[in-house]
Amino acid sequence: MSTLRNHVQLIGNVGQEPTIANLESGSKVARFSLATNEYYKNKKGEKEQNTEWHTVVAWGKTAEIVEKYVVKGKEVGVSGKLKSRSYEDKDGIKRYVTEIEANEILLLGTKNGNE
Repeated sequence: MSTLRNHVQLIGNVGQEPTIANLESGSKVARFSLATNEYYKNKKGEKEQNTEWHTVVAWGKTAEIVEKYVVKGKEVGVSGKLKSRSYEDKDGIKRYVTEIEANEILLLGTKNGNE
């Protein structure tokens, strides 16, 4: 059961081109947004869609996979854990962020749905 602690699995579509940074240590970090959709019927029986946005961060070899293969619109599966951090913005206001630190990326579907 310890493998279930702080474990996230999502399937969604990449919302923007990933950003890649090369660190001084020689390692890479990749960031991208992931949209997950949930469909349900409202009280009138009409189909509704709810979209949640997630920030995904990948390091090292996983970041290299993101750099090579992940593009805006691509459907991907992400497995990882939740990480929370805080920082001060340019106005000195403390901001809090929760991100998914990916340890595995699964490439699904096609790039734009037509390739």
